[in-house]
Amino acid sequence: MSDASFNQEDFDRIFGVPKDEIRENYPMIRNAVLEEVAQEFDAMRIAFGDTADSFATYVRDMKT
Repeated sequence: MSDASFNQEDFDRIFGVPKDEIRENYPMIRNAVLEEVAQEFDAMRIAFGDTADSFATYVRDMKT
């Protein structure tokens, strides 16, 4: 997001939501984001081996 497109209302709407509300009301979005993060760790498996694999597993276990 560029500075020119920054909108304080959007920021408050996205980041002003408590974590518990995200977990309860938006589980599909949360799980999709966690899976995307886990896939990035999977891509690092060649360089970081078991550590990246462990992080990917940890992130996937965070899904609801």
